[in-house]
Amino acid sequence: MTGQDILKPDLCVIGAGAGGLSTAAGAAQMGANVVLIEGAEMGGDCLNVGCVPSKSILAAGHAAFNARKNATKFGIDIPTVNTDMQKVHDHIRDVIATIAPHDSVERFEGLGVHVIKGYAAFTSPKEIEVNDQKILAKKFVIATGSVPFVPPISGLQDVPYLTNETIFNLTTLPDHLIIIGGGPIGCEMAQAFCHLGTKVTLISLSTIMQHDDEDIVDIARKRLVNDGIDLYEETDIKHVVKNRSNIQIDIETKNNAKHTITGSHLLVATGRKPNIDRLNLNAANVNYDDYGIPVDAGMRTNNKRVFAIGDCTKTYQFTHIAGYQAGIVLQRALFKLPIKANYAALPHVTYTDPEVATVGMNETAAKRQLKTGSYQVLTWPYKDNDRAQTERSTEGFIKAIVKPNGRILGMTAVGKGAGELIPLWSLAISKKMKIKDIAQLIIPYPTYSEVSKRVAGSYFTQKIFSPRMKKIVRFIQFFTR
Repeated sequence: MTGQDILKPDLCVIGAGAGGLSTAAGAAQMGANVVLIEGAEMGGDCLNVGCVPSKSILAAGHAAFNARKNATKFGIDIPTVNTDMQKVHDHIRDVIATIAPHDSVERFEGLGVHVIKGYAAFTSPKEIEVNDQKILAKKFVIATGSVPFVPPISGLQDVPYLTNETIFNLTTLPDHLIIIGGGPIGCEMAQAFCHLGTKVTLISLSTIMQHDDEDIVDIARKRLVNDGIDLYEETDIKHVVKNRSNIQIDIETKNNAKHTITGSHLLVATGRKPNIDRLNLNAANVNYDDYGIPVDAGMRTNNKRVFAIGDCTKTYQFTHIAGYQAGIVLQRALFKLPIKANYAALPHVTYTDPEVATVGMNETAAKRQLKTGSYQVLTWPYKDNDRAQTERSTEGFIKAIVKPNGRILGMTAVGKGAGELIPLWSLAISKKMKIKDIAQLIIPYPTYSEVSKRVAGSYFTQKIFSPRMKKIVRFIQFFTR
């Protein structure tokens, strides 16, 4: 096929990250003619520079920390723990390589997808071009993801810094890693490198994990500080400069105290911005701004021929949300079903130790959106969970948000494996179940998942063990032989 031939697929997907791959694979397997375009690496950020490598290095850090400090809780003494960063790097690359075939060009071509490596740009509202190849599709799906946002900090442009796209290439352990950004990426990388043996300073313009409940975050904050991380929250960065072989950062805290921090490496983890600059969206008559592409509940842009999903949209920047949105596009584009996105059971997890996990509405959102008395907050501590006691992991608690009638609105937890608690609550919220449905479950003992049953059971405690109930029982027993 020559470059002058025009491809006319049913669906053209731009971007081979989580959302794009799910869309392309699903459409092709259901019989659609699909073209998939990717300018960088198959698998996108999640596989190559995001979720997979970050969780891999966190696992390495947790292993080092457990050997160095936690083992003593169980009567085990490990005198020396050394980190070989080259081997940590190799571990990360091996995990990526193991997963990569599932996202590879070969696999998708085997599914019947026409894969083109290159960067696409719209030439009209119904046509794109990539590598001189014109594509006129019935529907387009923009799934180009996001890239690191680098804030306009004085001097930063003249200083060598790392982002999530480069930090996993390190083969030597930093002496002192300074991290700018207190979101999930910043907190996870702070703990990972601290556990590996690096001195870490974390600087955040706001409080860390600012979208989570403060009492939840406080547990994670105390752990980060106890691990040895120097934490500066609600702090302004005045200037950054390279000083010989080190990086120097001048800061001012919320109390107007001024400090100078000197480190060997700098990681900028200040969020993400949509990766849409190459697309020439003006030619497609697709609306966009610095925060992404606006879409309706069916993931359509203002150009009805063009859908957008994932990080490049003005929705949510989570890999699992991109996959969810891909399913909506498949039903919309292929079957014209009026499916709409519903984020009532939206989950997210920060994979620090302890983990911070939320699905649905948290208490902060409830206070902001609901009237006082129209919801109830239930809590249960990890320390009352027998499995947590056996593993000496008693930090944290679970919190459920319910309506007076028991309808579940959300769950938040901080503790070991908190993210693994989410599926049960996600199902309950999406199916509009009530708290009694969880309270009545038979859950194996001893497991961490028992905290879900216990917090659900606490909804009935006052009713079951009330003076009125005692009178009812005594009355019944009086007439019982």
